[in-house]
Amino acid sequence: MTPVEALQKTLAAEHAAVHLYGVLGGQASKSQNPALFRQLDEAYDEHRASRDRLTVLINAKGKAPVAALVDYAVPGPTATPNQIEAVARTIERRVTATYGELVENTAGADRGWAITALDASALRELGFGVAPSAFPGLD
Repeated sequence: MTPVEALQKTLAAEHAAVHLYGVLGGQASKSQNPALFRQLDEAYDEHRASRDRLTVLINAKGKAPVAALVDYAVPGPTATPNQIEAVARTIERRVTATYGELVENTAGADRGWAITALDASALRELGFGVAPSAFPGLD
């Protein structure tokens, strides 16, 4: 995978995360579960910032950033707080794995940023209840 392909794949993952966190935020209750709502809101903002950064990186390489899809399948039910957290864990596992690939396929400043983003995604995983691992993003 080329560095630009890895950046595009990561951007596609961030497009999905932004969309899906929007869905999860719409399913969560700010009044009944403020901690979960705040966590989802923060994850949404962080994914938007990463999406925007990836767009800048791809544009700087003279390539057109991959566009977001119209819709994304929610990877599980979202009727309860526990289900919402489970979906958030799935989102973060997917994003963390994608950032692992980005680290593997980039160098220099792009790799440095990818490592920071991988770390942030791994921390979000922990926040949603994923058990810690020695090497986040690896199977």
